[in-house]
Amino acid sequence: MKPWMIYGASGYTGRLIARAAAARGLRPVLAGRNEAKIEPLAAELGCDSRVFPLTAETAGHLDGMAAVLHCAGPFRATAAPMMEACLAVGVHYLDITGEIDVIESAAERHDRALAAGIALLPAVGMDVVPSDCLAARLAAAVPHAIKLELAFAGMLSVSHGTAATIWENAGRGGRIRRDGKIVRVGVAWKVQEIPFPRGPQLAMTIPWGDVASAYHTTGIPHIEVYAAVPPGPLKVLRAVRRFAPLAGWPPVQAAGRWWIERRVRGPDTEELSRGRTEFWGRVTDAAGRTAEAALETPNGYALTVETSLAILQQVLSGHIPAGFSTPASALGGDFIETIPGVVFRHGLRR
Repeated sequence: MKPWMIYGASGYTGRLIARAAAARGLRPVLAGRNEAKIEPLAAELGCDSRVFPLTAETAGHLDGMAAVLHCAGPFRATAAPMMEACLAVGVHYLDITGEIDVIESAAERHDRALAAGIALLPAVGMDVVPSDCLAARLAAAVPHAIKLELAFAGMLSVSHGTAATIWENAGRGGRIRRDGKIVRVGVAWKVQEIPFPRGPQLAMTIPWGDVASAYHTTGIPHIEVYAAVPPGPLKVLRAVRRFAPLAGWPPVQAAGRWWIERRVRGPDTEELSRGRTEFWGRVTDAAGRTAEAALETPNGYALTVETSLAILQQVLSGHIPAGFSTPASALGGDFIETIPGVVFRHGLRR
């Protein structure tokens, strides 16, 4: 079997995936643009390495690869050149993005991926695998649903890459899907109490990847995604949301990136091993019939390690069709329950 590559292997999540792969006897090629970080990691894990930036020459660096698991964010800047390189040389593409625009751009490349005979599978991590599977199961319970609401809770801290992505998009406000179209809304546009498995929590709308992926999985035209936020920070966010566009001002962006670079390190070992993330979803049809369900999973980063490697193995085994897919459209709504530590907490009800 041809080797496969982790690009962005020296980032927080990339390192977690690389170490887990090596511990399971896998030997991915570890790649990235920073030789001083990639080479020591490859030596530690006994893996081959490649060092290159994402440019028009990237395709040449994928020679001999079966697949690339792309872990270098923010994906808004990095996904397109890697997808184009994979299309050019016939290499399967997976990533761990949670960015709406990246998922949509992958969907737009569906026909080209079919012609190239490769799978394009963005968002194979915590966003959006569990919620995408939840959406698929709910859509099956209410076949003519017109509205889908998804929510998550329990992410206590984030990695450098996640923080950078959130900050980069802070000035753009929120997004939902309305009548099948992705539309912009304000920060914390809507707030509601979510009945998570471990107890109700207030949650606010956020521009999460499911706004893109869940539509491709279910066809449901109205989609909102929520994240649990403590009452204090939520009150502050709602009070200052009129100033959110200032976060997009270049000097403010630069200051935020400087702070993230120096202060954000990601979850520690205890949070990774003991933390739990909760997911909830509800669908509603035109007659008002509903179905709700919930999942409880390991910490989001630990979950990303498991889902990305599991889906990668499905791709390498030839079980994923060519073209663009979402996790649930490729593997079904039950896939999430094959991941260790995942519990389906609430039964579907109508």
